[in-house]
Amino acid sequence: MRAELRVGLACLTELRVSSGAGSGMCLLLGATGVGKTLLVKRLQTILPSRDGKGDLGDPPLTRPTVGTNLTDIVAQKKITIRELGGCMGPIWSSYYGNCHSLLFMVDASNPTQLSASCVQLLGLLSAEELAEASVLILFNKIDLPCYMTIEEMKSLIRLPDLIACAKQNITTVEISARKGTGLSDVLRWLQDTHRTNG
Repeated sequence: MRAELRVGLACLTELRVSSGAGSGMCLLLGATGVGKTLLVKRLQTILPSRDGKGDLGDPPLTRPTVGTNLTDIVAQKKITIRELGGCMGPIWSSYYGNCHSLLFMVDASNPTQLSASCVQLLGLLSAEELAEASVLILFNKIDLPCYMTIEEMKSLIRLPDLIACAKQNITTVEISARKGTGLSDVLRWLQDTHRTNG
């Protein structure tokens, strides 16, 4: 048992050392099941057309991320998106090094998850290592009939107060990773942010 623990700690230490490698790092964070993996797959699909208006087809199958996924998107320059599983929340801070931008995803169709997402967001905005990172809050799943409007979510999490107190530049967008709505705005934000920060 102790040997397994030492191996696990050694792997975690290796991940911490390598997590800051590369240029243009973007962290993609959010609770389990908000649509992070689908977002990355959809961004790769719309990238060739650049305008995001083509038919994206059926959404690819995804599974909840346990661990981390690295995806390179080349949009004027290489942007590495590091998606961290929602279940990894307690160790997200191990990956803050060399983070130029942060995508934080919220499930707009799940009001019971909103308070937990708000607590996570507060933790991210107060992290010293992320003080210089630009932040894009993605309100996902607006294609579902039971989604909350962006005004309702901003009010519930007191977003204007968060923005006023945060050190980071914060932008919000409503998206549907499933249908493709708003993904061209996400891609444009990534390009603009990494043009100025990278």
